[in-house]
Amino acid sequence: MTVTRVIGRFFGAIINAIVGALALSRVHPNVLTFIGLLINILAAFLFAEGQLRWAGIVVIAAGLFDMVDGRVARETKRVTKFGGFFDSVLDRYSDLGLLVGLLVYYASINRYFYVVLTAIVMTGTVMVSYTRARAENTIPKCKVGFLERPERVVLIIIGALFNRMAQVLWVIAILSNVTVIQRMVFTWKETRRLGDPASS
Repeated sequence: MTVTRVIGRFFGAIINAIVGALALSRVHPNVLTFIGLLINILAAFLFAEGQLRWAGIVVIAAGLFDMVDGRVARETKRVTKFGGFFDSVLDRYSDLGLLVGLLVYYASINRYFYVVLTAIVMTGTVMVSYTRARAENTIPKCKVGFLERPERVVLIIIGALFNRMAQVLWVIAILSNVTVIQRMVFTWKETRRLGDPASS
């Protein structure tokens, strides 16, 4: 058995235990989603204050709620269409909140180039979600691209914990907008395949 698999099983067991405890407590999955948002808001304040490592730790805590809310919903038979919608909306607020915190931080230390770079990251972050949502009004599925939300969150955590946020912002800025282009191309190909004459 590989080290990676052992680590995966160890943390998987911890998450399963947490999911089981939350399911027994009967806490509503939407409450867990909202708590995750509040924790991310705290992380945003820490980013704004320049406390990057502490912010990274808090983002990890928020990610725990993000991992378990859907599983608790399935465990307690509370999976709803609204729950999925609610989770998606609050995820966008969480993502943008963290980036607003970084905007404030870079502005406070007069690093205006990184203010602009963070704004580009914000645009790419929104457009990754938007292109998928808009595409799936036209085609059945558009889950393609290099950089989705889990990857972005992991990169932000790495940037915060290892003081490499500037480099991470460059990676997200580039790959998020590449992902948007990938989804546009994929949607164009799918509409052609499904027989949309205007796409030919």
